[in-house]
Amino acid sequence: MGLIAAFTDPDTGRHLLRDEGEDVVDEVRHHWVAFIVPVALVVLALALLVAVPFVPLSVGWFPFLLSGLVGLFGVYRVLTVHMDRFVITNMRVYRVNGVFSQQLATMPLTRILDITVKKPLIGRVLGYGHFVFESAAQAQGLRDIRFVARPDERDLAIQRVVARSGLRGRMFDQQQHHR
Repeated sequence: MGLIAAFTDPDTGRHLLRDEGEDVVDEVRHHWVAFIVPVALVVLALALLVAVPFVPLSVGWFPFLLSGLVGLFGVYRVLTVHMDRFVITNMRVYRVNGVFSQQLATMPLTRILDITVKKPLIGRVLGYGHFVFESAAQAQGLRDIRFVARPDERDLAIQRVVARSGLRGRMFDQQQHHR
């Protein structure tokens, strides 16, 4: 069971700095829309498997093999979406993603310069959007967070954490002091 859990649970809590007083404000999973294409691949694989008895015996191996390949790829894509988590804490934001190998990208709240919330028309209807983080270090894994459910609430949660920590006020005071 431990091996299966390693590939199906991102275990975002293990990255917390508990002895420093870090607490999770929100753990963001992908909106259900992000699962549409991967689940459609799994359904296509099942349809190909069902078609095997209806094709000539000499070529029956082909839809069977194709079903297995499409099914494995579909399950992998479902796990990829499921394992991609974005976590907002009282000290930083971080993202854990990956199925076989995992990647962790972290950004302290002090490095967040700007957050753009993009909501396409279909996203506005279905309740999802995309975050684009602007920071001093642009080449990192936290720039684009796609298919965020309730993006306005999540944006406000980040803004609240930043405001409560007093970071924006200190940054503003420093900018005024340097002028």
